[in-house]
Amino acid sequence: MKKLLAALVSSVLILSSAAAQTVPAPTIAAKSWLLLDATSGQVIAAQDPNMRVEPASLTKIMTAYLTFMALRDKKLELNQMVNVSTRAWKVDSSSSKMFIDPAVPVSINDLLHGLMIQSGNDAAVALAEAVAGDEGTFVTLMNREAQRLGMTNTRFANPHGLPSPDNFTTARDLSILAKHVIQEYPQFYKIDSVKSFTYNKITQQNRNRLLWLDPTVDGMKTGHTESAGYCMVASAHRPSGNIDRRLISVVMGTNSDATRTAESQKLLNWGFQNFDTVKLYAKNQAVDTPQVWKGAKNNVKIGFRQDVMVTVPKGVAGKMKPVLERKDPLVAPLGEGTNVGKLKMVVDGKPMLELPVVALESVEQASIFGRAWDAMRLWMK
Repeated sequence: MKKLLAALVSSVLILSSAAAQTVPAPTIAAKSWLLLDATSGQVIAAQDPNMRVEPASLTKIMTAYLTFMALRDKKLELNQMVNVSTRAWKVDSSSSKMFIDPAVPVSINDLLHGLMIQSGNDAAVALAEAVAGDEGTFVTLMNREAQRLGMTNTRFANPHGLPSPDNFTTARDLSILAKHVIQEYPQFYKIDSVKSFTYNKITQQNRNRLLWLDPTVDGMKTGHTESAGYCMVASAHRPSGNIDRRLISVVMGTNSDATRTAESQKLLNWGFQNFDTVKLYAKNQAVDTPQVWKGAKNNVKIGFRQDVMVTVPKGVAGKMKPVLERKDPLVAPLGEGTNVGKLKMVVDGKPMLELPVVALESVEQASIFGRAWDAMRLWMK
């Protein structure tokens, strides 16, 4: 299954390149940027997406992700109260904080709000200690999880993102992380859409200004240090036909809060306005039922083990024609999930996309007499 998913991702990226050639990408005032269609998994457009950059407070997305995992696994509870360590309380006093107090226990729920809305560095340390016992162990978990997710150009040095030479990432890696957070933990991701939070009688607004400007934006996180510049991961979902389509923009190294907000909005609008996401095939939908030789059944259903979603320039979806290329003859035994060919989506005679097609069911061998009969028929073909 992992190999099949990898093949699908690879095919989608091929289509993305073709799409980018037909729709000029916008000019974005940032060191690097990327726009991901989270519904299809396609990168629609990007500039220097693998450039190593400082994540600043975007680091907190991983801190939140690991906390969500701990909540899912019942290692923590939202209403659980934890003590505030001196280390968490004393984190860089000139940086953003939620102002937790060593004398007052705080709930995991409040810490998550302080982390994602107020961007509290003290909240990041407190959550790291609650999840892993100490900050160092938590950082090890951050890097282990980054590798598992495929964030191959990322290294975390702390849970908050304060400057360190060992704290780096890329726009592509951040888009991967953001997609996993949104898709795996929608119940916790909702925190990102809260516009302000009050703790210790101090009210702070969410730094994601798009929450006020675009009602379709429901997260994600901002970051800023002098060396990183102003950065933002933002996500919006808008209906597209019968599909609730979601885009994720990553903008790194802009020169101001206003610029990162404007450029993120520009990217999201451009993606929604110039591209469509369509479902080509449903999970387990048979695209063909070819003959199987030497099998207990004469035919086998072939197709895909998950919904096949693609993002294409507007007006292209209706022009795509499927061309199935099978690995004939198909001979039993045939295991479920076995690759049996590929499906090309062709536009004006040119292939835009290739997808691996698999057997949707297993076919056992026929009896010795059935196999002998089919062997003779194959020989005579």
